[in-house]
Amino acid sequence: MSLERLAAHNRPLKVSFEFFPPRTAEMEEQLWRAIRRLEPLAPAFVSVTYGAGGSTRERTHATVKRIVEETTLAPAAHLTCVAAPRKEIESIVSGYWDAGVRHIVALRGDMPDASLYAAHPEGYASTAEMISDIRRIAPFEISVSAYPECHPESPSLDDDMELLRAKVQAGASRAITQFGFDSDVIARFRDQARRRGIGVPIIPGLMPTTNIKGVRRMAAKSGVRVPDWLNRLYEGLDEEAETRKLIAAAVLAEQVEELRAEGFDQFHFYTLNQADLTYAACRILGIQPVSIPAEAAA
Repeated sequence: MSLERLAAHNRPLKVSFEFFPPRTAEMEEQLWRAIRRLEPLAPAFVSVTYGAGGSTRERTHATVKRIVEETTLAPAAHLTCVAAPRKEIESIVSGYWDAGVRHIVALRGDMPDASLYAAHPEGYASTAEMISDIRRIAPFEISVSAYPECHPESPSLDDDMELLRAKVQAGASRAITQFGFDSDVIARFRDQARRRGIGVPIIPGLMPTTNIKGVRRMAAKSGVRVPDWLNRLYEGLDEEAETRKLIAAAVLAEQVEELRAEGFDQFHFYTLNQADLTYAACRILGIQPVSIPAEAAA
């Protein structure tokens, strides 16, 4: 067992959760039910996403601000380069710091029309440039993305690795991987990053799979392979919602155990604003809830 695997095996498990900002009052209620359900698990942080082209930017800001004000959680705000000038991004970053946010997930982002990325004429050519500016404004923690199966717009995994190295050199604190279901691929990616001198924590991103059709759609857009064994688990279960939930929790927990055996001790759950599966998987893994102060739970 490598020193990294041995050290991870002896460290307590850490988790973080990702949410997306609500578009309707009903979705907002669902989001806050999920946040309150998962809050007692004391995650290292929770992140709140943007839509394509920053289309949900104001809702993201509002959600992050409310998390700061009303919960015990440490929010990480997503921030994208796409479709925004530098001055606008700098203003957002300063506003987050003033609001008490200390962690940003810095991403390139997707174009609103799903075309190939084109930098704003007054914006950033790359995520690394934006990270350098964030570091100049305030000492945020900065998380970035990583793609063990290669970003769909990248010419090669080598190019992805070099981009990750540039983001780390610019000041990234950690990398969170795109969701994936092959633990060996994720572990190999981590090992390749280490050989290239990329020393920041690489945190596997994990996706609940109860809606396998939706997962397939997201995977196709993201260049992620959905393995045959996972597809077979859901065959004939279109009308069996409860059975799918049980399978999804077991799959999620099993993947964490596989990755722990590879030396990982931190995991990022893409919750899709649904708390039950993530909560069940965390409890299976031995993460116990803690008491929330009454004033925070009010």
